[in-house]
Amino acid sequence: MIETPRLVLRGWRPSDREPFRRMNGDPRVMEHFPSPLSPRESDDLAARIEAHFARHGFGLFAAEVRENGAFAGFIGLSVPTFEAHFTPSVEIGWRLDAAYWRRGLATEGARAVLGYGFEALELDEIVSFTAPSNVRSRRVMERLGMTYNASDDFDHPGLREGHPLRRHVLYRIRRPVHGYTW
Repeated sequence: MIETPRLVLRGWRPSDREPFRRMNGDPRVMEHFPSPLSPRESDDLAARIEAHFARHGFGLFAAEVRENGAFAGFIGLSVPTFEAHFTPSVEIGWRLDAAYWRRGLATEGARAVLGYGFEALELDEIVSFTAPSNVRSRRVMERLGMTYNASDDFDHPGLREGHPLRRHVLYRIRRPVHGYTW
């Protein structure tokens, strides 16, 4: 578990499934993904997230709002399952329900997760990627101190040739020499 002033990043609970389904079915939340997820696809994703924790000892934490205990989405680390010029690697990622946008929660939680990745897991580098049009996530990456280099852009192998979201931008951050400030 990781705590920030406004979030608790924790393991998943059965009660998270229903708000996770609603979030993943929201076209606004899934704008930069191929499509919203069906309830079954959302449950399958939750099962993969839990399996990732079991396999790697870390993963995408459920993000709970401290103020009211509400499930807000996820923020955490994952190992990409595809091959690209930057893999093997560890990715930081987030997905929040639209009700929690524009509050700085993704940045707050992701900063804490970077600290966890660099300090507890002793990772040397963490990456993040998205479609170029995902300006909100790109801003979070930049606020985290991640750097972008156009030469790292890649075609996501999980999306077919010609798909409008296939091209992705890659951001990177290296472990600071003098420690990471959450």
